[in-house]
Amino acid sequence: MALIEFKNVSHQDILSHISGEFKTNKITALVGPSGAGKSTTLKHINGLLSPDSGEIYFKDKNQKNYDVISLRRGIGMAFQSSPMIEGTVYDNLKLPRDLFNEELPREEALKLLSDVDLDESFLDHKVKKLSGGERSRVALARTLVNKPEVLLLDEITASLDYRLSREIERLIVRLRDQHNLTIVWVTHNLEQAKRVSDDIWFLSDGQLIESGEVALLNNPKTERLREFLRSDDN
Repeated sequence: MALIEFKNVSHQDILSHISGEFKTNKITALVGPSGAGKSTTLKHINGLLSPDSGEIYFKDKNQKNYDVISLRRGIGMAFQSSPMIEGTVYDNLKLPRDLFNEELPREEALKLLSDVDLDESFLDHKVKKLSGGERSRVALARTLVNKPEVLLLDEITASLDYRLSREIERLIVRLRDQHNLTIVWVTHNLEQAKRVSDDIWFLSDGQLIESGEVALLNNPKTERLREFLRSDDN
């Protein structure tokens, strides 16, 4: 079943007539060359950008009919750089609640750290002392604070080495299962997409060229995807 659906979505000269769906409780990887529109697609899902034409549906309801605050509570997002405010891990974890003048009990924050395999001692660590892998885990924990249904990830492992990337991949799959999440993940790493994803969107020049189960990467239907796979191998 589709949780999110794009219907003929266009945005400036970046996206052109995108139609496709993201299935409930599945991990969908957005792949394609630089400038294909992957990050722009991601930002449309949680309303950071709005289409110039076309419609986006979340849970069978037009995105235009959602209150933006409610929409973003239900759709969390983590970026490659894992931007943090100065202070402690706890300061950063409670930031999504601070924005709504709500509290994040320390007990709840500790549970979130446990979910991303960080022990309770990290809660009062200064974020500037965290390693890259620890920052990625804290960023993931922070996206879970408002109990979203959807998690958007933009190159979240790009700055990590192979070992740490694999750890984060396994963590994300586990979080999907534990928190019943639907995940959309931008990645330039095709092997990562094959390992982690259930479905694939291949974008090029702002168009959705192919989409479907991850096996399509082994049996592409279009010459554009075949060319992309050959260039990636090189």
